[in-house]
Amino acid sequence: METIRRTKIADALSSTHFGTDINVKGWVRTHRSSKVVDFIALNDGSTINNIQIVVDPTKFADELLKQITTGACIGVTGKLVESQGQGQASEIQCEDIVVYGECGSDYPMQKKGQSFEYMRQHAHLRLRTNTFGAVMRIRHNMAIAIHQYFHEHGFFYFHTPLITASDAEGAGEMFQVTTKNLYDLKKDEEGKIIYTDDFFGKMTSLTVSGQLEGELGATALGQIYTFGPTFRAENSNTPRHLAEFWMIEPEVAFIDLNDLMDLEEDFIKYCVRWALEHCKDDLEFLNKMIDKTLIARLEGVVNENFVRLSYTEGIKILEEAVAKGRKFEFPISWGADLASEHERYLVEEHFKKPVIMTDYPKEIKAFYMKLNDDGKTVQGTDVLFPQIGEIIGGSIREENYDKLVAQIEERHIPMKDMWWYLDTRRYGSCPHGGFGLGFERLILFVTGMQNIRDVIPFPRTPKSAEF
Repeated sequence: METIRRTKIADALSSTHFGTDINVKGWVRTHRSSKVVDFIALNDGSTINNIQIVVDPTKFADELLKQITTGACIGVTGKLVESQGQGQASEIQCEDIVVYGECGSDYPMQKKGQSFEYMRQHAHLRLRTNTFGAVMRIRHNMAIAIHQYFHEHGFFYFHTPLITASDAEGAGEMFQVTTKNLYDLKKDEEGKIIYTDDFFGKMTSLTVSGQLEGELGATALGQIYTFGPTFRAENSNTPRHLAEFWMIEPEVAFIDLNDLMDLEEDFIKYCVRWALEHCKDDLEFLNKMIDKTLIARLEGVVNENFVRLSYTEGIKILEEAVAKGRKFEFPISWGADLASEHERYLVEEHFKKPVIMTDYPKEIKAFYMKLNDDGKTVQGTDVLFPQIGEIIGGSIREENYDKLVAQIEERHIPMKDMWWYLDTRRYGSCPHGGFGLGFERLILFVTGMQNIRDVIPFPRTPKSAEF
């Protein structure tokens, strides 16, 4: 038979060139057999939808057909025809089959209802399932949307280092990077490790954020964004935390708080709108199988104006709810850092729309946030979403040298690591601000998945670094 060039299944399903010969390759989802006709559902990852292969079993050896089990990789050549069944427009009348890779009966991703926890143990194979195929295609589309948005709005993609000697968050929960022999560490008289013989000559770590370096880019290029992996050695086994995750961090010169909130709202709506327009089949699948309110929730975000709410007003609303009998696991009072349950109450129950919260107490926010005139609050701004809680955290940065130094000293941040950051306040300082979006939290929201470990291909969590 003449060799026919492969067609992706997504293209085959949308083709109307009925009667032409076609070749598709992929992995078997199901194989239903009978004496009269066999039906093979084939998927190649290009779409959530399978193409049906109709096989006359009398034309093929039994041994060949027995190799076509769930998970097997095959190539099929045949005629593209209009489908006789419901649910698909086209199917393939099989004329030739090639088995590229057999799949044993112990294949972990058999067509049955496995738990997500079970599938995490087989993360190298779970990508072949319908759910994870849908999630990963949406993840790709969200990455494209992010780059497209910033490109259209005149931002420059700025690459910040993964290895750093500074702790942007001041939390100290960082992974160290070293070439030292951990079995023979040299220490000084005080018992502190000597790093002069280390690769960089000082203690270095994997970054928790590209923001500080991003600020340098914004004071030269006007507006930049970062998009890269970040790392946090926080021992959190929750559905919202990863040790390795991706962050998007735009930074803009000459921006004020209102403009920053406009940027946050416009950006997140663009991403959600992109998903609704470009990921229709995958979203419909997830809406059916994972969360039946998913598409309605996404449409709600695009169509609603976000509420803009000060932290102080938010605390009042939460305290009033408690007074009326609403129970929260964590106590709430002015000065407390809001828990996810408090954020979700404001978004899902009180306002029933996304909220941008501003003007937080300075004690619960990072050292670089601009102090308000009251001396108690800072120009921080968090975007709170249904199902998620905080999805974006941002602020106007403190551009005044003396005020920034005072905050660094008050929080006991080592000045020796911050000299280059302070230089931006000494040489041509300007008002500026930005935000950070945890990419996986965006994917959680857009897919309706419940655990952040299920929206990244290979999750890194405490005591888990498989694959």
